[in-house]
Amino acid sequence: MIGRRSRGSLMARSLVLLGLSSLAAAGPSERDLVVAALERTKHVVRYDGSYRSIPYPGGDVPENVGVCTDVLVRSYRAIGIDLQRLVHEDMSADFDAYPRNWGLSRPDTNIDHRRVPNLRRFFERHGESLEVSNDPADYRPGDIVSWMLPGNNPHIGIVTNEKSADGERPLIVHNIGLGPKKDDMLFLFEITGHYRYLGPE
Repeated sequence: MIGRRSRGSLMARSLVLLGLSSLAAAGPSERDLVVAALERTKHVVRYDGSYRSIPYPGGDVPENVGVCTDVLVRSYRAIGIDLQRLVHEDMSADFDAYPRNWGLSRPDTNIDHRRVPNLRRFFERHGESLEVSNDPADYRPGDIVSWMLPGNNPHIGIVTNEKSADGERPLIVHNIGLGPKKDDMLFLFEITGHYRYLGPE
């Protein structure tokens, strides 16, 4: 026979487990993505976008190399979202919906998710495409922003909850050549996209 105290203890444990299950079912949050992105800034990464064969799914280039897209891939993977798999599945379902900038005739799991134009198209198709504005208040922590750098080089990064020295602009985690960094660069270059994505519904 279970005593009143034991029943109370079992009920309390059940409520805790139910609460944890509810949190897990809710999926990752913008805060989770920001925490994962900020953690990337602690890693020493040499800028290297060369083509490499990697496993699929869950594959990655060596941890000491990467480019701007790898900041996103690794941050999302830290919260349980595998962009390599998701981009590949979407490209396999509708290859013609994606940019054809590289002369490919079929998806390539080694590189597709590491290309800014492909990530932009994926977020357009499966996330929220948000207004591009000059108002820093429009950019929330966890948002994804893409830019066009001089020389027509596409770039991408993650908006954080930290602010610039004057408190006006959110800082961005990105890799523009010196490894993952947290910088005040939101409006330094032409913004080409603004997205919000927290995984499949």
